[in-house]
Amino acid sequence: MASDAPDPAVAPAEMTLDELRLHLAPLIADAAVFDGWSDAALAMAAQQAGVDADVARLAYDGGAMDMIAAWIETIDTAMAVALPPEKLAQMKIREQIRILVQFRLDAVAGREEALRRAMAIMAMPQNAAAALRTGWHSADVMWRLAGDTATDYNHYTKRATLAAIYGATLAVFLDDASEGKVDTRAFLDRRIDGVMRFEKTKAKWLNPDRDRFSVTRFLGRLRYPAR
Repeated sequence: MASDAPDPAVAPAEMTLDELRLHLAPLIADAAVFDGWSDAALAMAAQQAGVDADVARLAYDGGAMDMIAAWIETIDTAMAVALPPEKLAQMKIREQIRILVQFRLDAVAGREEALRRAMAIMAMPQNAAAALRTGWHSADVMWRLAGDTATDYNHYTKRATLAAIYGATLAVFLDDASEGKVDTRAFLDRRIDGVMRFEKTKAKWLNPDRDRFSVTRFLGRLRYPAR
């Protein structure tokens, strides 16, 4: 979770570059719906915030990928505030996964074109490493909020598979024209519910004395969802 979140009491013109980077990110995302992740979008965001455009450019020396990463970081931070570990602790793992992924979808609703353009930029070969780091970080934030403390190989497989299911759901989300994105919600629910049923049946068949659900196997199944 980000430690450089801007103080709402501080005027944008008085923020540090790290604070300004996060403050402007959602405004750039709004402008990116029309102008893409471009200098024009950055300038529009700076104007809205009352910040000199040249100063704003200093906050994103990595260009479009830095703007996109900052936007994602603001979503990570908002998710951590809205869904702290103590709020999720009483939920089953299936509900934790569902609510965390759904929060992120709700956070980008209305900015689908900005998201589409962001994903296209992140898919470029020169941005692959940075995109991987960004996706891994978001998955790590989600798992930590869900109370995961694994330090063995499960630490890595959980994050890889959660990032994969989130990416698959985003792809459905972008093309979802249903009212309130209900098709996306149904897609996510089907993946979770289907895997839960499969794992429960398999556990009983393999060992009726140990009817236990494996989180690792669950997320492994989510890694390759079917429409």
